[in-house]
Amino acid sequence: MSASENKKSLLKKIIAIILGFGPGIFAIGYTIGTGSVTSMIVAGSKFNMQLLWVLLLSCLFSGVLMFAYGNYALLTGETALFGFKKHLKFGKVLAILIIVGITFGQWNSLMGILGISSNIIFEILALNFEGLKAFEYEAVLTIAIIIIVTFYLLMLVGKYTFFEKILIIFVTLMGLSFLLSLFFVQPLGVDVLKGLVPTIPDVPGGKMLVAAFVGTTMAAATFLSRPLFVKGKGWDIKNLKQQKKDAITAAILIFIISGTIMAVASGALFYEGKEVTHVLDMANTLEPVAGKWAVTIFFFGALSAGLSSIFPCLLIAPLLIADYQSGELDTNSRQFRIITAIACLVALIGPAFGANPIEIQILSQVFNVFVLPIVVLGIILMLSNKKVMKEYKTSIWVYIGLFAALFFSLVISFNGILALLDY
Repeated sequence: MSASENKKSLLKKIIAIILGFGPGIFAIGYTIGTGSVTSMIVAGSKFNMQLLWVLLLSCLFSGVLMFAYGNYALLTGETALFGFKKHLKFGKVLAILIIVGITFGQWNSLMGILGISSNIIFEILALNFEGLKAFEYEAVLTIAIIIIVTFYLLMLVGKYTFFEKILIIFVTLMGLSFLLSLFFVQPLGVDVLKGLVPTIPDVPGGKMLVAAFVGTTMAAATFLSRPLFVKGKGWDIKNLKQQKKDAITAAILIFIISGTIMAVASGALFYEGKEVTHVLDMANTLEPVAGKWAVTIFFFGALSAGLSSIFPCLLIAPLLIADYQSGELDTNSRQFRIITAIACLVALIGPAFGANPIEIQILSQVFNVFVLPIVVLGIILMLSNKKVMKEYKTSIWVYIGLFAALFFSLVISFNGILALLDY
């Protein structure tokens, strides 16, 4: 085989691996959006690699929860909220609380995502057309409207596989952009190791960032939507091994991509004593080291992260309501169109009022942590219910992971309350 044929077959293998990705791609789309990118960059610029341990624990517990929720769907044939409503004593109340809490967090997040994505596109345009600077507000709002209308129209076309393909493209571009950025700037190895030792930065905003970190990396929406995406993929009880592998791969990739973003910000900004408060600061992360090219690569990664999150955020409310009603999502229903249209209008609130999207984004991630303990407790109760699980027994290691995740989520929620009181 010639060198060129070798290269082609290797490329084919890589593409096959990427396209072979299952529902885990939605987990990455939910988790690594501009919310995650913003939190990681702000953390890297302010605290170096000090919060790496929070990221590691969040990804570890995310993997356990994705696995548990996916297995529950494959073994029982039911989705999560439908199961809560059907089998738990206060399941209806629990399910409604979860729907309201997650929708509130995700729609808030959508405002920040749309704000940051339209700001990024504006900054790219302003680099080439300097006259635009005088019309910043109008340009950003127009870009935001174009983005959200485009995504809404794509939603009306979509089936599960269509969403999956678009997300695969965005997530791949995002991962490659941030890995390329890491070649330009690297944090010190010692700082990476120190970051694995649990400490909370004792400065204003430290607690808020820890809560935002967990809210974005260990997002309740990721686990609750997992059964619907597993069913959408057409998987059943024969795919248990595939489901496990998919959950583990997603958790590892979330850790690698998020850790890379934090490392880029730490290497480029922390040692220089610079902090991130506006969208352009995020791009300037790399300019001193690698010039305009790096800025373009980084912007491309951040934009892909934003766009990869818009789909899952728009999908979340109709997904959860469909899950509660029947366990089936119909993307052609009137209900689906109306709810996603409302989500699009909510997304435009941030850009319309000219709010700082970075602040909106971090606050929305903090709100996400308050639903987390209920979501973890819900799956523990379902897996330990013999009537539901029949002869299937969940391994002791999964239970240890779930109880550890419950304890972690309670600690972080308490920390989130303190952070909001300080704020």
